[in-house]
Amino acid sequence: MRTPVFTGSCPALVTPFGPNNAIDYDAFGKLIDDQIAAGVDAVCVCGTTGESATMSIREHIAAVEYCVKKVDHRVKVIAGAGSNDTTAAVYLSQHAQDSGADAVLHVTPYYNKASQAGLIKHYEYIADRIDLPIILYNVPSRTGVSFTADTYKKLSENPKINGVKEASGNFSLLAHTRFLCPDDFYIWSGNDDQVVPMMALGAKGVISVASNIIPEVMVKMSHLCLENDFKAASELQIKYMDLIDALFIEVNPIPIKAAMNLLGMNAGGLRLPLCDISEKNLETLRGAMTRMGLL
Repeated sequence: MRTPVFTGSCPALVTPFGPNNAIDYDAFGKLIDDQIAAGVDAVCVCGTTGESATMSIREHIAAVEYCVKKVDHRVKVIAGAGSNDTTAAVYLSQHAQDSGADAVLHVTPYYNKASQAGLIKHYEYIADRIDLPIILYNVPSRTGVSFTADTYKKLSENPKINGVKEASGNFSLLAHTRFLCPDDFYIWSGNDDQVVPMMALGAKGVISVASNIIPEVMVKMSHLCLENDFKAASELQIKYMDLIDALFIEVNPIPIKAAMNLLGMNAGGLRLPLCDISEKNLETLRGAMTRMGLL
């Protein structure tokens, strides 16, 4: 019987960049400490929000190592290790394991557009070469490929595959997955605007972008669901929809970094091909933050 890597809320951590676009480890360390102080249940480093796609292998490994040491067993650390090159994904996973991470997050291979058979072979190949639990990551809007429920069923037979971060927005897929897969194949919401409905269908929590600025809210929302108080959780979900929508007004992590910088959190800039938020969308974001009392 597998146990979930975490239940509740896990921030998808931003990677702050400083001068010369290098990782600002002081700002990164403060972000980690602040998230833990807010009561998060885990942290996710070097995911999409952390701009891992623009990191060198050395930077990626160093960021994971730093995060693990900074967290120092206070919460679980999930290390992004996905790649469209299976051998590179293994390499990053093995380094995450050596660093002391608690689990790895693996996005579906992007650009290659693997078949379902290819996805199964990719994840089984990785699982055979590490000991850490693997969280699959389904975000077809970015990768061009989605898991099917039948593929989840096949992968759920592997004891090292703990579950999936579901960011497809496909509730039919979620329901069919819950029907076909065992109870110990766990699901986490990858969309901040769908936490409550996904948890109503059995998800164990959220890997959250919004947590970078409202960690207490995301913790409370997910924990209310875990306590089966979906009425109160729904009220929170609805209350924060305007802000959550604004945080995705442009591609993630452009708006969340802009929001953090407005709050003086020193998230720094973005790496190309991402660029600064437009003035029009910045005003929309600023308005949403003001209405929620953040500014």
